[in-house]
Amino acid sequence: MAKTASIAKPQGRSRIGNGKDLLPGVNGRSSIMRRYREIYGQLVSDMGGDPSEAKSIIAKRSTTLAIWCEEAEASMANGGDIDIGEFTTATNALRRLLADIGLERRARDITPSLADIIAGHAA
Repeated sequence: MAKTASIAKPQGRSRIGNGKDLLPGVNGRSSIMRRYREIYGQLVSDMGGDPSEAKSIIAKRSTTLAIWCEEAEASMANGGDIDIGEFTTATNALRRLLADIGLERRARDITPSLADIIAGHAA
């Protein structure tokens, strides 16, 4: 008989799974990590605030590529060399990932549930 995957209990989840960390073993105070949180947070917000696990994973990969591209652009702006092939590949991959999660902003659903409506009338 094949085993099926189960969802871990909240106390058995990793720090990433329970939302305490975005990346394993990373100092959250570094400038790169602060920028990572900014971009990732904005992508999540653009998706309506509650992405599926798959969309969250794509948003993390998109964030990584966006930061890599920013670093390459900053290097170029400071007179450094840029590998246009690597940059173009990263930019195209980023565009495809962003297209997968949606390039347009989505409004967060604030419609009250039936339970909220009933509780409001009961109060």
